[in-house]
Amino acid sequence: MSAVLEARAIGMSFRNGDELTQVLKGVDLTLGPGELAALLGASGSGKSTLLSIVGLLLRPTAGTIAIAGECVDGMSDAQRASFRNQRLGFIFQFHHLLPDFTATENVAFPAAAPAGGISVAMRQRARELLARVGLSDRMDFPASRLSGGQKQRVAIARALMNNPELVLADEPTGSLDRVAADQVLDLMREINREEKATFLICTHDEHVAARCTRRISLSDGRIESVISASAGDGGS
Repeated sequence: MSAVLEARAIGMSFRNGDELTQVLKGVDLTLGPGELAALLGASGSGKSTLLSIVGLLLRPTAGTIAIAGECVDGMSDAQRASFRNQRLGFIFQFHHLLPDFTATENVAFPAAAPAGGISVAMRQRARELLARVGLSDRMDFPASRLSGGQKQRVAIARALMNNPELVLADEPTGSLDRVAADQVLDLMREINREEKATFLICTHDEHVAARCTRRISLSDGRIESVISASAGDGGS
């Protein structure tokens, strides 16, 4: 099967007055179907910038990107927004749920927003996903009444709403205690194995990286190392 992500010679520079800061310096990154990869790096290493570029939130100043075999470099902003909504899933550190919306409405939102409302099929899909992440008894609760771990489970379900080829997670356990974090990691690993969803998880946490099948270390804007888990490790 073709790669889910092919990023080639990605460069990113930011200008502040006369000063030019090069954040990414010729990064190459390929992810295959069903991978669970951790993108590691210290603050300032460029990992969040790389995740934003892969998620089509930023345009790189150099390089090319293809997602699920489709080149995205020449797309307009509107085309990128549509592609991002339909083909990518996002999980953030602070979940970004709509507090007055129910869990079901939050999960359905990526499909409902472009359509102007939630259809019967969307609602059914959202409720199936909530059951999948263990929230059958919280489907009609407003997000404001959910615990931190439950909110992140809703965020995972929301990321899967449109059956994305690639799920991007930015410090998905960073705001959780260790017990809740481990539960969220177990869930992502389970979905990765059973549904063959490809995950790229941006993290500085070695505990998170150790649970993944691949560790991609970024340092000073370059990929420093790529380590695959041995049999019985991360993806077991």
